[in-house]
Amino acid sequence: MAQCDWREKRQQVMSQARRVVVKVGSAVLAGPDGINPAVIASLARQISELAAAGYQVLLVSSGAVAAGRAVLGERYDPTFLPHRQAASAIGQSRIMHAYDQEFARHGRIAAQVLLTRDDLDNRERYLNLRNALATLFDLGAVPVVNENDCVAIAELVYGDNDCLAGLLVGTIGAELFVNLTSARGVFAGNPDDNPAAAPMECIDNIGELDLDALCGAKTTLGTGGMYSKLLSARRVAQLGVPTLILAGREEGALTRALAGEALGTFVLSGCKPIPRRKFWLAYHHDPQGTLTIDDGAVRALRDGGKSLLPAGIVDVAGDFPVAAMVRVATVAGEVIGVGLSNYAAADVRKIMGLKSSRIAQVLGEAAYAEAVHRDNLLLDPAI
Repeated sequence: MAQCDWREKRQQVMSQARRVVVKVGSAVLAGPDGINPAVIASLARQISELAAAGYQVLLVSSGAVAAGRAVLGERYDPTFLPHRQAASAIGQSRIMHAYDQEFARHGRIAAQVLLTRDDLDNRERYLNLRNALATLFDLGAVPVVNENDCVAIAELVYGDNDCLAGLLVGTIGAELFVNLTSARGVFAGNPDDNPAAAPMECIDNIGELDLDALCGAKTTLGTGGMYSKLLSARRVAQLGVPTLILAGREEGALTRALAGEALGTFVLSGCKPIPRRKFWLAYHHDPQGTLTIDDGAVRALRDGGKSLLPAGIVDVAGDFPVAAMVRVATVAGEVIGVGLSNYAAADVRKIMGLKSSRIAQVLGEAAYAEAVHRDNLLLDPAI
């Protein structure tokens, strides 16, 4: 995209977006005594100013474990999972108390929302969450969301709030995703190796970006790092939503950026939006197996927009039930899609390589002609 085009697009987004997800990580919030109160105060002030200007802001905030381990001191063992869960329980009330106090200074109500992956996987709870968040916005409250790390073991080990925040963009229908980091944006080179390296002003095609080559190691304080931030940006881009990656400790960076100042890295959506239902299917469920397909099936999916038929499947990995989320991969191992399988793994193994007309002959009935229907398939997923 030409330089003037993305600048115009950025100005358009900043001036028109009214529902925004803001994520702040542990590396931004952390201080010598757990959580830096000045950062909390600045964030509450900026979000309150945005709310007064008509924005609806959902804040996804890390920091509970960092706050809790500061209280535990030498008793805290970061390698022991129950200690991390305990630190989260101890720290969550403290960080929420800080948000309550600071938002109250500006006449705003902070609403704590703790989530686990199950809350987003379950369709009924997902819809209940969406309704609850909409009500909080209607009442003028600021939802402050965090993963419920005290009970969500998988999230503590593998997850991060970048992922959660990206999923919530789809949940509330946000028009902009802002990720506050310890860096001034996304750097094309490692600033530690090249002090002259500067942040990239814009990433116009996040889908073609080589994240492994661009990103270094994770931060020590959080579970994310720039890789997870860009992965979330790639996901929300599929909804047609851009991302702004900003320095979380730079004074007034959030309000200044939304007012039009050129700060951080602007990540364009750069692709045709997918249906929200496909987004929910693809990213709220972990794949339980893999269907390996031949080159003809790859072309049919990518170029023809077709469903995946049993004839194109050459291998099945995993032991999954009917309607499970599965990866769709090439013979070379490249994952080109994720989707819901119409058949259990055992049955797919029986019918793979066969024409759809033979399904009933082999299985006794043919509930579906497709192994994965195109309406339940997302190509080029950000996983």
